[in-house]
Amino acid sequence: MIVCHCMNITDHEIRAAVDWMRAADPETIVTPGKIYHALGKRADCGGCMPLLLDTMRSCDSFGVADQPARPPALTAMRQRRIG
Repeated sequence: MIVCHCMNITDHEIRAAVDWMRAADPETIVTPGKIYHALGKRADCGGCMPLLLDTMRSCDSFGVADQPARPPALTAMRQRRIG
């Protein structure tokens, strides 16, 4: 399905961009701007934004990992504070 008629972006391309970004950096924050940039395109009229947001949020890999990697120093500080 075409999500953005101005730039001819499909839902498959959006999902592929989200999957690619998540594979490259599991902790990255996925935004519409980053999706457009990953596809080498720009937002034009913005009419597609609600559908683009729904499409990217419906991706299985959209969410950030449950246990993000933390630097050892931060982990040690939290353990001292809690324990």
